[in-house]
Amino acid sequence: MLLVFLMAAGLWGLGWALGTPKQARFLMIGLLLVAVLALQVVLPVGHPLREATGGSPAFWLLLIGAGALVWVYSQGLTRLRARAEAREAEGPDVPPERPAAFSATELDRYARHIVLREIGGPGQKALREAKVLVIGAGGLGAPALQYLAAAGIGTIGVIDDDVVENANLQRQVIHADAMIGTPKVFSAQAAMEAQNPFVTVRPYHRRLDDEIAQDLFADYDIILDGTDNFDTRYLANRVAVTLGKPLISGALAQWEGQISVFDPANGAPCYQCIFPEAPAPHLAPSCAEAGVIGPLPGVIGSMMAVEAVKLITGAGEPLRGAMLIYDALYGETRRIRIAPRADCPICGG
Repeated sequence: MLLVFLMAAGLWGLGWALGTPKQARFLMIGLLLVAVLALQVVLPVGHPLREATGGSPAFWLLLIGAGALVWVYSQGLTRLRARAEAREAEGPDVPPERPAAFSATELDRYARHIVLREIGGPGQKALREAKVLVIGAGGLGAPALQYLAAAGIGTIGVIDDDVVENANLQRQVIHADAMIGTPKVFSAQAAMEAQNPFVTVRPYHRRLDDEIAQDLFADYDIILDGTDNFDTRYLANRVAVTLGKPLISGALAQWEGQISVFDPANGAPCYQCIFPEAPAPHLAPSCAEAGVIGPLPGVIGSMMAVEAVKLITGAGEPLRGAMLIYDALYGETRRIRIAPRADCPICGG
């Protein structure tokens, strides 16, 4: 065995002295090992040459296998490094710019929008250039995301740290049974891109927190809040007010839903004007605790998408300074006026 190692060292040294490339030297040593392995297999047990080269093929098989693994690993690293260097040389990935004009397919897809005098071609172009962030891909986020994508919103962000569960599918219609266990943002992304390949979807699989909220919101025109916890609602409101972004907020409770556009930059109250403090936990149970009728999130989430379209296109009168309350159990809708509070710690003057 020592003889083989000495021969390998000699081949390496000779190759180095002659200036032979490393790959060629490794190839020579590999051929030597293969020859030794052949001797171990061909020669009978006890043969002097077989004994001088180890006496058994097992060690050489392991050595050749380990060498092959090391070689494959090094080749993989080399290719990855070359790809990374090529990508770095090309510069950062920049998505291709959309053509200035709509394609024939897009014109046909959005024809029912374009014939509306409140939207028309300019409004559809504004939708195409808009960026909307949806917080939560659950009950409210699911229908809002679907209709925003269908409407042709150019860039849609969605942030959520949850995964699809079986119990979600009773109301979170953007997710399919096959997506159980998948992060909701990726499930929603797949559904939106399948529905409309002309939109860009940006998924953020994480919880919204103070660390990222300001930078994230700054990249969008409108924020939709479809969350189910008050900490995130107050955070979203605070950052949206700071950046002057309109916040479309929806909420659900069993058979009832509500929606409003909180936009202090345009004279409307903010969320904390209307809800100064979070209610006690027993007064605002979650959907899991209190239940919710399946189609209700679809109604309120679709209304949120409508409000986003109105804000972007300038159509109609958005729900600024007003809250719409829908009672599905009795088929009643109430619209109430809401006003800013001078003593509001977030937007008060």
